[in-house]
Amino acid sequence: MGRDKKQKPATYEDIEQLPVGWVGEIVDDTLYASPRPAYGHLRVASRLNGLLMPPLELSRSGPDGWWFLNEPELHFEPNVVVPDLAGWRRERQPEPPDPELPWLTAAPDWLCEVLSPSTRTLDRVRKLPLYFREGVMNVWLIDPVRRSLEVYRRGAASWVRSQLFEGDVTVVAEPFEAVPLQLGLLWTPRLGGPAHP
Repeated sequence: MGRDKKQKPATYEDIEQLPVGWVGEIVDDTLYASPRPAYGHLRVASRLNGLLMPPLELSRSGPDGWWFLNEPELHFEPNVVVPDLAGWRRERQPEPPDPELPWLTAAPDWLCEVLSPSTRTLDRVRKLPLYFREGVMNVWLIDPVRRSLEVYRRGAASWVRSQLFEGDVTVVAEPFEAVPLQLGLLWTPRLGGPAHP
């Protein structure tokens, strides 16, 4: 859903009025609403979190000291976005002291958007520039249909795509170079194909 030039800027009240189960985001004064993601999308986000969290957040001997959230609501006034995954380096941003906070305002160091047909343009065209303006250092775009991972790093004036991976390969992707990631574990098995654990 986009905004007509004659309409007033979207507000948080517009998000609250969406039907139950819909996700609302406000980017550049425009409300974008989408239904809950499909299974392939959810599988990628859930499994990626499961692969990153144990070595980077839960291990006392973890290489970097991160903390992660699934679908955090981020307020970058006046924008409100809900990336699929986000991670903060503990050295820069300790976890919020108030567990009752419904949203966060500190930009993550890394985030991941899992692309869906209904969100692909929003993620690439609207949200990537916003994430750059807010100071995010790395962004991953994962396409569960194409079975690809695009890795972006912050450049001097815009995002630089530093890596592209496809298929069932094991990758070393920034900013998590210390944790090899088997991409095949993210994908939904193809009908009639071998199943991954």
